[in-house]
Amino acid sequence: MTEPTPPQRTPQQTAEAVRDAMLVNDTVLRTLGITVGEVGPGRATVSMTVRADMLNGFAICHGGLVTTLADTAFAYACNAYDELTVASGFSVDLLAPSHEGDVLTAVARELNKTGRTGLYDIVVTNQHGRRVAEFRGRSYTMKGRPVVGGAPVHRAGSGG
Repeated sequence: MTEPTPPQRTPQQTAEAVRDAMLVNDTVLRTLGITVGEVGPGRATVSMTVRADMLNGFAICHGGLVTTLADTAFAYACNAYDELTVASGFSVDLLAPSHEGDVLTAVARELNKTGRTGLYDIVVTNQHGRRVAEFRGRSYTMKGRPVVGGAPVHRAGSGG
């Protein structure tokens, strides 16, 4: 007897199912208080409120945490097709400081996806719409390895 074919999902439903599957084990989100907003094929929006324990010695949000926020948006955007995708590299430009109480939002959008590689731009703004950082991520897709229903993946480095 053959297994029934699972129902087909729209690209948007696939992105949402991947988001839900990734959220289950994403301890970075819980630790930093990052919330995942809108997701879709090749795009994602995430937010984080800057807390006192995120400030460096100059009372501004640590640049590594701003980068983590951007990398999180990158991860949710590039995995939205339900194929395990990781960061192969990224660059980040920190443009303005953020302070305790600021709400930072990272918006990721796919620029190009060809074969196993992709290119994504992520813009981080504060609650006033001021650009805090610009992040460009390069991704590598592991073809044939789904995110939804696949085995848990333990990997070092970036989630993107």
